[in-house]
Amino acid sequence: MRRHELSDAEWAVLSPLLPSSGSAGRPRSDDRVVLNGIVWKLRTGSAWRDVPDRYGSWQTLYTRFRRWALDGTFSRMLRALQAEKDAAGDIDWLVSVDSTIVRAHQHAAGGKRGRSTGTKRGDHALGRSRGGLSTKIHLACDGLGRPLGFVLSGGNANDCTRFEQVMDSITVPRTGPGRPRTRPDHVIADKGYSSRKIRTYLPRHGIPHTIPERADQIQGRLNRGTRGGRPPSFDRSIYRRRNVVERSFNRLKQWRGLATRYDKTRESYHAAVTIASILLWIYL
Repeated sequence: MRRHELSDAEWAVLSPLLPSSGSAGRPRSDDRVVLNGIVWKLRTGSAWRDVPDRYGSWQTLYTRFRRWALDGTFSRMLRALQAEKDAAGDIDWLVSVDSTIVRAHQHAAGGKRGRSTGTKRGDHALGRSRGGLSTKIHLACDGLGRPLGFVLSGGNANDCTRFEQVMDSITVPRTGPGRPRTRPDHVIADKGYSSRKIRTYLPRHGIPHTIPERADQIQGRLNRGTRGGRPPSFDRSIYRRRNVVERSFNRLKQWRGLATRYDKTRESYHAAVTIASILLWIYL
């Protein structure tokens, strides 16, 4: 096994989750070799054309990557791993939510003008922020820092505006009968998520939360006196565990192809984050 390649244990977990060729004709390239090439490319941040020849033709790697990204193969693999962990009672449902900004390389800038599965401008999750074109990863992770769900947006998007989408992205299937689990036991978030809409949304869905108030909200409540109401409950001991989401971002950004966005399309970058998340579920 070379550096950045899948170990035998990892391949044993992932191989049953890959789709079969299902067609006659010329045999296709070995799935393990192709997946190793995709992982090598994402870990190193190299261009597709620079992937070593030992992984085969770079066109084959890119075609297979795009096909699996568009047909949802990577997302199904992630859900399958989460379902197995949940069935074994190995998911800590104390969920932390946060976002991180990823700078877009000039090679990704064409996605601002290109087309995706949608037609709206900005559909590729590229936005202009202080550092230039960038993308935000809005992530919800479990108590061990493993991604449960995430959404992408332009880097100029406010964190609280994507909160409900992040919560909707948490869908852990059951290995037996029953609907997927979507509701955490508890949600932790920083002051960027302290809004009336979020504090209404969470109790309405029966989800306890620990979110600190912003200074201006505290002052506004005090200025209204008795009309300001009581402060929201806040448990400092629980809030100390919010750092797991920061550690999760740290692990994801060890992949150079994620720490800087080179992909033009939303689907490709979403698939790249999903692949890294899949391996985190195997490691942790």
